[in-house]
Amino acid sequence: MKFTPLGLAILAAAAVLARETPATPDPELIVRSSGKGSSFEFDGVHAVANDGVIVEYGSSTVTARKITLDRDHQTVFAEGDVLIQFPDKQGRMQLWRGEAVYFNYETKALSADDFRVGQPPFFAKGKQLKAGKNRAQQVAEGAVITTDDLAEPGYHIRAKRLVFIPGKIMTAEEATFYVGKTPVMYFPTYTRSLERHPNFWTLTPGYRSLYGPFALTGYHYFWNTNVETVLNLDWRQKRGIGVGPEINYDLGQAGKGTAEFYYTRDDAPGLNGAGLPLPSNRHRTTFTHEMEPWDGFNAKAVVREQGDPLVVHDFFENEFRRDTQPKSFFEASQFWRNFSLDVMAQPQINDFFRTVERLPDLKVTGLRQQVWDTPVYYETESSVAYLRYRDGLLGSGVSTNFSAMRTDTYHQFVLPQTYFGWLNFTPRAGGRYTYYGDPDGLPVPGGARDRWVFNTGAELSFKASRVWQGIRNETLDVTGVRHIVEPSINYVYVPRPDRQPYELPQFDQELPSHRLLPLDFPDYNSIDSVDSQNTLRLGLRNKVQTKRTEGVENVLNWALYTDWRMRPRTGQTTFPDLYSDLDFSPRSWAVFNSQLRYDINGRDWRESNHRLTLLPNGDWNWTLGHRYLKDDPTPGGYGPGNNLISSSLYYKINEDWGFRFSHYFEARDGVLEEQYYTLYRDLRSWTAALTVRLRDNRQSTADWAIVLTLQLKAFPRFGLGKDTDRADWLLGR
Repeated sequence: MKFTPLGLAILAAAAVLARETPATPDPELIVRSSGKGSSFEFDGVHAVANDGVIVEYGSSTVTARKITLDRDHQTVFAEGDVLIQFPDKQGRMQLWRGEAVYFNYETKALSADDFRVGQPPFFAKGKQLKAGKNRAQQVAEGAVITTDDLAEPGYHIRAKRLVFIPGKIMTAEEATFYVGKTPVMYFPTYTRSLERHPNFWTLTPGYRSLYGPFALTGYHYFWNTNVETVLNLDWRQKRGIGVGPEINYDLGQAGKGTAEFYYTRDDAPGLNGAGLPLPSNRHRTTFTHEMEPWDGFNAKAVVREQGDPLVVHDFFENEFRRDTQPKSFFEASQFWRNFSLDVMAQPQINDFFRTVERLPDLKVTGLRQQVWDTPVYYETESSVAYLRYRDGLLGSGVSTNFSAMRTDTYHQFVLPQTYFGWLNFTPRAGGRYTYYGDPDGLPVPGGARDRWVFNTGAELSFKASRVWQGIRNETLDVTGVRHIVEPSINYVYVPRPDRQPYELPQFDQELPSHRLLPLDFPDYNSIDSVDSQNTLRLGLRNKVQTKRTEGVENVLNWALYTDWRMRPRTGQTTFPDLYSDLDFSPRSWAVFNSQLRYDINGRDWRESNHRLTLLPNGDWNWTLGHRYLKDDPTPGGYGPGNNLISSSLYYKINEDWGFRFSHYFEARDGVLEEQYYTLYRDLRSWTAALTVRLRDNRQSTADWAIVLTLQLKAFPRFGLGKDTDRADWLLGR
């Protein structure tokens, strides 16, 4: 790399400035009363108050009845109901309690009598504790340690002497392990590495009509803080044994990922979607790796290989519900201030799933940026790819595969303007050129072909608001109201391209969508389906806001939008459907969401999706939903619709017991499709969930299951509330 004289001068100046930059000033030491009493006294050394004293130094806080300061040694001697809070090296807050504590607010060294300390998931107490500078080593006498956050823990270790090197090692001398008040095991010396996670078994027993009795087990072993291996071993009485290793790793800047293989000898594999028998030897392989080695660059690789199309459906229900036809790909992106470079490779790993292979797809994007000092802005997007369409039809023997090289480039200029201080007007004009190599396998004559597209248009919008400070309503929890209205008009004009979509290979084609697709480029990315447009998109958004305890909240957020096709294409109507998206929050704990789609021409509702969520407190919550979709038998449509009513109710009976009922009722034919009943039991250090699920498949025998799930509170298997919308989380894999 070469430097110009100007560049060397800049570097030299930066070095001088770096040396002359003053050090960060020390935090201010603040001493004050913790209450509103008038007996606070502070003479510069001693601070006493009937209602307590607070000492603050940066992010450290000491609260006590009486405090003595030693400014020369930067120490505090606190007496009476002492509470100390300060962050550790990872930024997590530590909480210490005691009756008499010496604390150095600069180095964080401390000495305490009758102490208690909590840094989840660990909690400890003892007669005496000493911690050196930055708590490099902590020594506790007469100590008790547990992960059970209760006054009387369900299990704990009691030791005569406990030595901690935070984040590294713990040594307990003359240690006894207790369950409740019963001693279970004695250790003259017990040493535990804190750098390694605890190794443990997971077990999910149950019964399912498709499996018979089953047990899903896994042994988790942590080689170090960055590598975890899991050996999964499952038994299903009707289906056989399944086994597979798994590794999860974190290599820092080199990335993190997962590799997993699963195999089962299925005793009752059944049939695939084409009515052909599935193999008895069934497997799937999964690999993911993601990395961000430097700022602006990220890369991700995903491989999801299956031996047959239904192995995930049959044995990994949670995963199947998230993605019914998983794809394998590699993508890498480099971002700069105004440009980005993306590379994507997507092969067809599973030949029974429809895939558009990208071998590879290279794209350069120029973000919207100002053209010199003019009011004009420029944006661009160009790509080159070798694409192969693979239909993946199961057992049909019919191939409609085709492939071609495609080069596409798009450029657009926009001129954002504001008139009268409130009216936003943004005209734009752009052009696209696409070249296709001679398609292989496509029964369309003509060999190599290209297409030119011109587009123009403009967007017009403004925002108006008004505030009513005096409005109060306890029922709606309203304190003052602000109403915001945002109308918008987006006009798009695209003359008829020199080639129609049916003349081109359809790799990135327009697919059916439940919401309106983008109109303008480059947001509209169905490159091979680009056709003429002469359309106005009309939109109106209303917001009603108020002040609540959490700050300013939207009581109402409602958007209405539709298109006015001034020159409809063949098969189109002048006005498509009218769409409505609404969020209504009458209270901070009550939210109503609504999505509607109305057929203007047929004067009929095509789609509605409503959801009411009530979370008034921690004792109960209820979610009620309704999903309606009209039948759409047209070619390329959605197919059969639905009229689904869902409900999920949770109720906490007391501190130990709770239950959740979830139901999914299809009103078209009066079938209760799915039912979940879960009974929760708090076992102090553990939580247990007994789940019963019944599923009506209509065409086959009903599927039902009963599963027991246990998890340690300190190291939970599932996040809090994960089963609110996904009760199947409690059914194992």
